[in-house]
Amino acid sequence: MTKFSDLKLDPKVLSAIADAGYETPTPIQAGAIPHALEGKDVLGIAQTGTGKTASFTLPMITLLSKGRARARMPRSLVLCPTRELAAQVAENFDIYAKNTKLTKALLIGGVSFVEQDKLIDRGVDVLIATPGRLLDHFERGKLLLTGVQIMVVDEADRMLDMGFIPDIERIFQLTPFTRQTLFFSATMAPEIERITNTFLHAPARIEVARQATTSETITQKLVQITPPRRDQAAKAKRELLRALIQAEGESCTNAIIFCNRKSDVDIVAKSLKTHGFNAAPIHGDLDQSQRMKTLDSFREGGLQLLVASDVAARGLDIPAVSHVFNYDLPSHAEDYVHRIGRTGRAGRKGSAFSIATPADDKYLNAIEALVKMEIPRAETPEGFSLSEAAHREPRQYDDAKGGRSKSRNSRGGRGRGERREAPVEEKVLEVVAEAVVEAPKREERREERREDRRDDRRERGGRGRDGGGPAVVGMGDHVPDFLLRSFRTARPSTAATDSESDATTEDSSES
Repeated sequence: MTKFSDLKLDPKVLSAIADAGYETPTPIQAGAIPHALEGKDVLGIAQTGTGKTASFTLPMITLLSKGRARARMPRSLVLCPTRELAAQVAENFDIYAKNTKLTKALLIGGVSFVEQDKLIDRGVDVLIATPGRLLDHFERGKLLLTGVQIMVVDEADRMLDMGFIPDIERIFQLTPFTRQTLFFSATMAPEIERITNTFLHAPARIEVARQATTSETITQKLVQITPPRRDQAAKAKRELLRALIQAEGESCTNAIIFCNRKSDVDIVAKSLKTHGFNAAPIHGDLDQSQRMKTLDSFREGGLQLLVASDVAARGLDIPAVSHVFNYDLPSHAEDYVHRIGRTGRAGRKGSAFSIATPADDKYLNAIEALVKMEIPRAETPEGFSLSEAAHREPRQYDDAKGGRSKSRNSRGGRGRGERREAPVEEKVLEVVAEAVVEAPKREERREERREDRRDDRRERGGRGRDGGGPAVVGMGDHVPDFLLRSFRTARPSTAATDSESDATTEDSSES
């Protein structure tokens, strides 16, 4: 069996690996590290949770052990799709490079440009960044990429989903042609294939698992529910989610709950907290400090349930997650693989539950076609039944407590953290009724404004038909004399022509 000591890594790196408690590399590490140390481009394809981060950080540290960084010119570049993943890569670098003098900088949003500029100005060996913030620094003239020797693209398929591919192509063009490229992805979409063909040079392809496969250490279950009312589907799913968590009991030491929309993340987290669960939300609209605080609490065991959007689905190294719950089936089938990959990591056992309604059939079919298996069906927990509230017509504003919220304004605006669950027909009727009631009022207000303007004109001496004063000509009452003076010698024929023209104009206006 291959060991890290067999991979020709720097002794200082091997010492750090031993201190971290690792002896045997994962398949992706054993396949990618030797090629990376030889200076070859690497294309790594592996499902999430297989140790891709160490596959590039370990050889990078070894290759960069010689040399020195110059101001504003990093020697290597690691691109990550999310702030959390970038921060995690930075943590891994700190662990494995602790015995070296290599420096790093982390460029992510939500952090002051000033502090990041100071790090870049001193010169860094490893620059870890999200594409948007990296280009912000470049366009401000604070960063040069002409000294990049090693470039890493992590979670490339997630970059595609988030729309970063144009930025990635631009960054590739800003780096030297002679760079070494390490490219990692869980799936190989056609667009990803095109980029690798364009920017990688004869890469060593390392594929340690079939594309878009789920780990055998994960027990998957699908619980289907048919809400009694379509407009109460969200409430029914929240009740089923709570029942599933309770049914798992002590085996559910911690869990990540995935929602498709940020608004649902907040609602589900609030609902769980209201019913006595230790839960907190994380999504892209939260401040970076709040997101990192929530993640740290979840890692350390202070938080049991992390309710997340797909910002947390990729690359986060939280090895001891016992359960994953898909409150919503993902709209992109590949996200299912990444979501449930948060559990069952490093050989541990994990459980993944997904909730589906009849409206999710197309998403379910796409997921099962991708993973080439039927997700095992499971019954609802014993004794579970929907509450009476789930059978009734929803209140106009239904929050996690089931209470009626205070409107934000007289027209019934939503309260903070609440979701409108009224049916579409009711919304249309409300809009029409409001238009009927408000139209006369708006017309009355317009007429009042017109009358105010007429009064103002009368007070200023009158204008046109409404006032008693002379009509405004050109620039008003005080037109300079030179503008009214004629510079041509009047001819009788011209005057006659003008008179005829005026007469014609008057005739046409009368007709």
